[in-house]
Amino acid sequence: MRNVWVVATNTFREAVRDRVLYNLVFFALLMMGAAILVGQISIGIERSVIISLGLTAISVIGLFIAVFIGVGLVSKEMDKRTLYALLAKPVERWQFLIGKFAGLAMTLAVNTAAMTIGLYLALWTVEHPLVGSDWQLLPAVYLILLKLVLIVALAMLFSCFTSPFLAILFTVGIYVAGLFAGELRTMQAVNLSPSTMRGFRAISYLLPNFENFNVMGVVAHGRPVPLALVWQSTLYAIVYGAMVLAGASLIFARRNLK
Repeated sequence: MRNVWVVATNTFREAVRDRVLYNLVFFALLMMGAAILVGQISIGIERSVIISLGLTAISVIGLFIAVFIGVGLVSKEMDKRTLYALLAKPVERWQFLIGKFAGLAMTLAVNTAAMTIGLYLALWTVEHPLVGSDWQLLPAVYLILLKLVLIVALAMLFSCFTSPFLAILFTVGIYVAGLFAGELRTMQAVNLSPSTMRGFRAISYLLPNFENFNVMGVVAHGRPVPLALVWQSTLYAIVYGAMVLAGASLIFARRNLK
């Protein structure tokens, strides 16, 4: 695991030095500041508005980081020819891939933490001081981070066998489809045959169910996030992410890098 850790730390340092990340985080914090102004206009629902806009900003900005930087983790190393020098050392391809994934996951965790602090500052500006229910934001942010880490795994999977542009399209497409995975299982359509419905249901189980990680409405109304949902979503993200990374490692191991 030493090789994985070395690749992960180097990836984290490179990502932290990337000015794009600072611009995105600044934009998210700016959105939270705008949420304060909107909340002051929305009399009686200031807290709900700030939480909804703040969590949305964290999710959207994190999505940009996960997709665009996640896709470029492998392709950028190949374009710069630094990948060949690294693989010439005693570093396996799967170690390189897992290290890159871990490095971006750490980057997402740091950026998410920074944006969460900004959200709490926005709440503190309105409430003076924070109330007990505000700490329910932490499970919601944690679930958003799980979703983003899963998206990173998908982005790296597609970047292992296709161009960066197509990898971005595939990742975004899977993300959008995963938002409706639960609805595909319960969808009722008169014009579709039973075999077609069974096909949609099978596809819904293959897609990552990103709706499992969405609890914005719950915390915006001051309700606690069920503990069972947190650990079930954690287990789901670990298992699904491990399968995606295993597939990415197999594809990357067989790829001709010449």
